[in-house]
Amino acid sequence: MDTTFSSASREDLVTPVKSKVSASHTSPIDPISLSIHPSPRRMRVPADFFTRPAGTAGVSLGRGSGAAVACNLASASYNMQTPPSSQARDCTAPEASIPDLREALSSLESKMASLMNERERLEKSLEQAARLQAPIQRLPSELLASIFTIGVLGAEEEDTLMLSNIMLVCRYWADVAMNTPVLWSRVAVSNHVSLDKAKRRLSRSKSVPLHVDINFSPQMDGRGGTTETIIHAMDILYPSIWRWKSFQLSVPTRPQAHAALSRCKEKAPMLQVLQVRVFNSMQDDHYTPPPLPLFDGHFPRLSVCSFNSFNFGWDLSMVRGLRVLELGGYWNKFAPAVDVILDILRASPQLEELSLRNMSDVDPETCAMYEHEPHLDKRFPSHMIQLPRLTKMTFHYSGIQRTRTILSQIAFPALEKIALCYMDNVTTLLNHLKRQSLTSLPLQHLRIEASFFGELELVKLLSRMSSLTTLELVDVEDASSSLIRSLSAPTATTTWICPKLETLNLDGCTTLDWDALRTFVESRLPAHVRAYPRQAVPPMLTLPAPASYSALTLRQPHPTHALAHPTSHGRSHSVPPNASSYSWPLRLKGLDLTRCHQISKEMIQWLRLYVDEVKCETARGSWQES
Repeated sequence: MDTTFSSASREDLVTPVKSKVSASHTSPIDPISLSIHPSPRRMRVPADFFTRPAGTAGVSLGRGSGAAVACNLASASYNMQTPPSSQARDCTAPEASIPDLREALSSLESKMASLMNERERLEKSLEQAARLQAPIQRLPSELLASIFTIGVLGAEEEDTLMLSNIMLVCRYWADVAMNTPVLWSRVAVSNHVSLDKAKRRLSRSKSVPLHVDINFSPQMDGRGGTTETIIHAMDILYPSIWRWKSFQLSVPTRPQAHAALSRCKEKAPMLQVLQVRVFNSMQDDHYTPPPLPLFDGHFPRLSVCSFNSFNFGWDLSMVRGLRVLELGGYWNKFAPAVDVILDILRASPQLEELSLRNMSDVDPETCAMYEHEPHLDKRFPSHMIQLPRLTKMTFHYSGIQRTRTILSQIAFPALEKIALCYMDNVTTLLNHLKRQSLTSLPLQHLRIEASFFGELELVKLLSRMSSLTTLELVDVEDASSSLIRSLSAPTATTTWICPKLETLNLDGCTTLDWDALRTFVESRLPAHVRAYPRQAVPPMLTLPAPASYSALTLRQPHPTHALAHPTSHGRSHSVPPNASSYSWPLRLKGLDLTRCHQISKEMIQWLRLYVDEVKCETARGSWQES
């Protein structure tokens, strides 16, 4: 390369750039521009410009081509090194002011808030539309009212919060409940229920039958004002007597009961249940004669009567044609005589339940006429009082003389449950039950509590109770181990005693022996414990046994002896001599050993292996900790 070409090329590179820079900068040059546009004297052609491979972009080099290449490289370097801020600074549009920007942001926020409100409104509308499609919302009001009625009135005791919770679900449910009068048919007045609530229920019940309950506890009577509240409540309820279906009155004293019943002068054509209870039954009050007749003597549907310490003069018109009769709390001169009870029973031939509780016993002389003719009352042509529907009797401290005479004069072929509690010696009562069993006595539940009896007489009675399922002996000292052993296996000439017995209550019986109890439980097990219910054994062919086998059989103990003396290898042999001739007893399902301190914890655990439910008193420490 000669000096002429090199000098010419250098001039071509320098001269155009100098003129261009000088022409474009008429004002003082900015330092930034200087950093972006380097000095022309320092710009050089890259070293590999003339030695690039053939695959790169070709550049035509002629005269002045060096200067053109330099200009292109400079412009490319300027475009790559110019930051966005410089480009924005070159923008000719005027910048927006700060207040305008803030106003724009505020308008956007208001639009977003309005959109959010609209979104929430649409979500609520969607939720409500989906809720209306639920099956519970499509139920007719009549069907919904029937469901409410079952939930509120289906239980024996009313749940005071159920109706309030129903009305708090939604407005539709509240309207349905308000327009269902039967939901408000239970009107109660007590120490904890105000008269205003009773007024609301009366107004909402419209004309449906009412269940009225006035209950004032004697514990709250000390504050005073109970009598005035009872009278005020009766004044409020008085106009609705014609639609009373049941009336229950529980007050502390007899004067309060008489003050309330003195308002019951109107007819009660719908009354079915009448209950009057005086808590302080032992107190001798000075009161006026009872306000008789109640309800003007007109209550044709009355079928359930329960009187506790209420003196109604033993008027037969009050207790005629009953299905349930409960009398209790009559002491001394107020206690009913035997002939009064018999007259009441004779006036109610369809009686189903009879309960006599807490009465002073009658004089033995008054029962003499019934002892000479135990099945004959000379005043009436019929020998016995027939009660074909009587299924339940309860005698709880009702006097042994009165109870014995009553049982001797009535026939109860359908009796299923009887309780004899606090009756001194009940042996004569067991004899009357056995007399009835000679014809018909489908007894299923027998309870004897805190009474004496002859063990042999009880065993004789139980031997005739093939349908007995529950036997309760509570606080009975005469329940010995011999009685339990008699229930364990049949003898050679008799069948099982109480083969359907499933529940045995021995609460407070501390004279029982563990061996007798264990034998009883084992005897009630099936022949194979794992096979429940017991499978029928197929008949087997009888083959002549070898001599050695016959000798071994002669040495085996009799099954009944094996039952009385269980082996030490576990379960005793409870199979009777001829199992095919006996009905196998049912397995014991319930056993109550509360207050039986002779039964240890290990024994209880063993019993729970074979009995489904075993009740016992939990062991307590020195500090009464369970």
